[in-house]
Amino acid sequence: MVGIDLGTSSSVVSALDGERFIVIPNAEGSSSTPSVVAFTEDGRTLVGEPARRQAVTNVSRTVSSVKRHMGTGWRLAVDGRTYDATQISALILRKLKQDAEAHLGEEVSGAVITVPAYFSEAERRATLRAGELAGLNVERIINEPTAAALACGISRDGQVVLLVHFGGGTFDVSLMEIGDAVVETKATCGDNRLGGDDWDSRVAEFLAVRFEEAHGVDLTSDPVAMRRLSEAAERAKIELSSATVAQIEVPYVAVSGDGPLHLEQQLTRNMFEQLTADLLDRCVGPLASVFAYAGIERAEVTRVVLVGGATRMPAVSGLVRALVGAHAPVTLGQSEATVANGAALQAGVLSGHIKDLLLLDVTPFSLGIALTGGEMARLIERNTTIPTKRCAHFSVTGGEGATVVRIPFCQGESTKAAENVQLGVLELAGLVAAGGGGRGGKKVTIEVAIDIDTNGVVSVSAKDLATGAQQSMTLTAVPARRRQR
Repeated sequence: MVGIDLGTSSSVVSALDGERFIVIPNAEGSSSTPSVVAFTEDGRTLVGEPARRQAVTNVSRTVSSVKRHMGTGWRLAVDGRTYDATQISALILRKLKQDAEAHLGEEVSGAVITVPAYFSEAERRATLRAGELAGLNVERIINEPTAAALACGISRDGQVVLLVHFGGGTFDVSLMEIGDAVVETKATCGDNRLGGDDWDSRVAEFLAVRFEEAHGVDLTSDPVAMRRLSEAAERAKIELSSATVAQIEVPYVAVSGDGPLHLEQQLTRNMFEQLTADLLDRCVGPLASVFAYAGIERAEVTRVVLVGGATRMPAVSGLVRALVGAHAPVTLGQSEATVANGAALQAGVLSGHIKDLLLLDVTPFSLGIALTGGEMARLIERNTTIPTKRCAHFSVTGGEGATVVRIPFCQGESTKAAENVQLGVLELAGLVAAGGGGRGGKKVTIEVAIDIDTNGVVSVSAKDLATGAQQSMTLTAVPARRRQR
């Protein structure tokens, strides 16, 4: 069994050998695999570094950052076939599985896969399905901050840890209490549409504007040129994490009547931070809210852990330090394999090789049902420890002869059901009147239950208390039509 960090920008596989982590190299010899899939015109499917290398010349048939589309209705049509985000992710996971088997010399059948702590039920289910399509038995889905905490070696101390996981596409903040071999997440918050990719896009847009001002050529309508600008922006972002000035050069980015045109632009760290100030501001809300959700004061934090490439930006680490204060030491994730190593450690727990470690995660969103009148009745509040199951009784009134009740299940924080995400509708049939409901209707009492397992996957059930008629289902991933912040 291996641990897999299925990342937005890149993915990593790790295994546990005794007490030692083995970060498994891919077929190209690298410890991380770009989360990129490409379909060539001659019918080949490329995954990882081969796909990334040809992305500039094959933009419309290359997919990157697919993690942002998990659990949504996103589709890609290529050569008469349509792929969804789950299928694209499965191609990435299949390569990771094959590379791990080639390196280890044995079959890899099981895996623990990490997801952002703020992933919804639909996104988690889509990740599970991707693992199944890749031929993996997904033993557990765990949150990336929890995995990172394990890998950073803080699972045995009595501490209150603020863990910030900021990758290419998602931003997670978790508060954890750790001690006596128990890692308990008290609260989590985040933004699944915020990551280092957004900083790259902002700089690429800035470069396109400057280029048009200088040469009168609009690069935004050229996908190949914008891909090159995005890659140059990413390199500059990385350079500005340690330097105060980056020189950006993109040769032959366009052609005019006078010949080829080249982009040259100096970008200072100050300019970079001004361009992306609004993106940084979006980090403030989750960082502040997680303390309120957990009921923990900032002064109680004993350690801050920063994981993910985006946390290397000085503005991000500075924001976290300013929020928490100087009393808590800051630990940086050991490597790009930090999250995968934590997943491998959890795999060791599940396989029985590690016996004295318990992980307690939480559900990131509230769950309930939509009532007549449009309100949402919450059964499970967000940041409830999972696994969990909650039940509640409801009175249902229908017209004369009504024998079926439809129960919409919702996920979100609004008191109005329509403003939340509908996960599915359960139909309970065979109802018999338990008493007069007024206006000629029939009134029955039903028991509704919501069950969340250790992977964050939701099952629901309903039962007519008068007749014993009942129905249940495991909710399937549905396109998320709205995001909660």
